[in-house]
Amino acid sequence: MEHIFNFSAGPAVLPVEVLQQARDEMLDWHGSGMSVLEMSHRGKEFMSIAAKVEADLRELIGIPGNYKVLFLSGGASSQFAMVPMNLLRGKKSASYVNTGEWSKKAIKEAKRYCIVNIAASSEDANFTCVPPQDTWNIDPDAAYLHYTPNETIGGVEFNWIPDLTHLNAEVPLVADISSTFMSRPLDITRFGLIYAGAQKNFGPAGLTVVIVREDLLGTTLAGTPTMFDYKIHADNDSMYNTPPTYPMYIAGLVLEWLKKKGGLAAMEQINIAKAKLLYDMLDTTDFYHCPVARSDRSRMNVPFTLKDSALDDAFLKQAKSRGLIQLKGHRSVGGMRASIYNAMPLEGVAVLVEFMKEFASNHA
Repeated sequence: MEHIFNFSAGPAVLPVEVLQQARDEMLDWHGSGMSVLEMSHRGKEFMSIAAKVEADLRELIGIPGNYKVLFLSGGASSQFAMVPMNLLRGKKSASYVNTGEWSKKAIKEAKRYCIVNIAASSEDANFTCVPPQDTWNIDPDAAYLHYTPNETIGGVEFNWIPDLTHLNAEVPLVADISSTFMSRPLDITRFGLIYAGAQKNFGPAGLTVVIVREDLLGTTLAGTPTMFDYKIHADNDSMYNTPPTYPMYIAGLVLEWLKKKGGLAAMEQINIAKAKLLYDMLDTTDFYHCPVARSDRSRMNVPFTLKDSALDDAFLKQAKSRGLIQLKGHRSVGGMRASIYNAMPLEGVAVLVEFMKEFASNHA
């Protein structure tokens, strides 16, 4: 099979070693005579898989015992509703930081359930930066503060965690951490709740992880569907209904791969090196342009444009002929985007950089 480098923003590239192991275990998992695809989620075989996934996740991140780990369906987008349904806890409003398309989607959904206070926004800067926290206006009576640490479409990433300790009343910090989850160490104790779709750094589409502090559970909005109640899932160890079993299994293989790589601190250094290689090239030419403020550039999603958009199709076609695929920017912003998640090797970024240099030279 021809070797390619897949720069898709999600579903994204998975480690080759993980795919090979899944292939080898497809028909018979560990001598059980069954594929994971056909196991009962309550059988001892899958229960052992689920227990190991949670144990490895807790170990890699350092999740304290007073946090519940939930393995859910519905994608991160379902959490746009589940968060206010579960975390308002009798309050009428919540604060949100608006840094791009995914923030806007979360805000739009939350408005169905509560008053949304926009604590900060970078919309006036065309979502090319992170608003400094000293400009934020956080309602001290808000049920929580929600932000998106990394905007996959705009390529804007927080390189810091918001500090809410100055507020008179405790306001839990909530984050849609889908596209940076497992790409760097994380102090989970700074958050009340985080959620992430798995299909970036952690596994395949179909699995959503929620990590929530226990004291935030148990008070939902009237009329909240049972399936949208975090406490129901927590009390049933994510087995209230059939969970996304095969995505959980693949995520477990990814966690084992991460442990072999040296954990999240080691993975972060690899991701820093990949991002630096690509951004350094972008900053040394006027043929390409990255619109994001340098201090807020994403390590995971690198958007860029060509000096002449008429060359876009030729760029994509020639890149594909070199085995470099899924580089087209999101339909809402155009241009290009290279997503360089955990499983993208440094070699892939190096090949992309060399192609970009060559293409620029040929079209100078």
